[in-house]
Amino acid sequence: MGDESYPKPFEGGITGFYEQFAPEDVQSAIEDARRDSILNPCYPYRKRRSWEKYNAASYGLKVELGKLQAWVKAEGARIAIVIAGRDAAGKGGTIKRFREFMNPRGAWFAALGKPTDQERVRWFFRRDILHLPNGGEIDFFDRSWYNRSVIDHEFGFCWPNGRNRFFNQVSEFKHMTVSDGTCLVKIWLNIGRAEQMLSFLDRESNRLKHWKLSKIDVTGLYNWDEFTAAIRETFGWSDSSWASWRVILGDDKRRARVAAIQSVLDWVRYPGKDVTFAHGPDPKISVGTRMFDA
Repeated sequence: MGDESYPKPFEGGITGFYEQFAPEDVQSAIEDARRDSILNPCYPYRKRRSWEKYNAASYGLKVELGKLQAWVKAEGARIAIVIAGRDAAGKGGTIKRFREFMNPRGAWFAALGKPTDQERVRWFFRRDILHLPNGGEIDFFDRSWYNRSVIDHEFGFCWPNGRNRFFNQVSEFKHMTVSDGTCLVKIWLNIGRAEQMLSFLDRESNRLKHWKLSKIDVTGLYNWDEFTAAIRETFGWSDSSWASWRVILGDDKRRARVAAIQSVLDWVRYPGKDVTFAHGPDPKISVGTRMFDA
């Protein structure tokens, strides 16, 4: 629902970019969009999953998440789930669906902002360690320490040598976390440029969604290619067989949310798992980092 009579945030910077600087194929995709159509030509499906199919799958998955949390609490296990990805790819919405019917006392959520002046000059991982799960907990990270090599790098929130130190230390940090007994699941939600643009335009025109926008979102529209390069480099330094990235194509958020939950349930061994629901995600939209689509 649009609120055209009210000022748009950031002086209408989203609309300004769309009308003046958005690539022609992005403008054409949005102008020609039909209800429930997918704007990304590289996406394997042309229509979004129906609500009926989505709700049917979601119910069984949420039952399985309840089993998983019960096992984590009983065994004192620790699970850290990183949900990272492009802006407007559905990170917060995906975490919301994970936690919707979980006991909130054992399913914590961390969404850290840009580093403070103190955090910029101290060991970067210090602030994230405080949010790693205790025994019996499942902790969700909206973004995470991987911000250092993408967001922080592109917007100057860290010094160049800080990013290099991050790359040199991230594998060891990951190894220490996993070898100490924490199950680490890393999910990257990707999204096509036209789909992202459409989401931003919707947020800009709806006052109830203005909180989802920031000045960084406006600036980031101009740096799509630079972000892509930073993402690829981050994958190169942080992907491994024992803590790999699961790249999920998020242009259809219903399919993406199902795939994200399935990725976690498939990865973790817990008793009573019903493989009717808790199986691997759709391989058409859950791809490896080598198939990362910019």
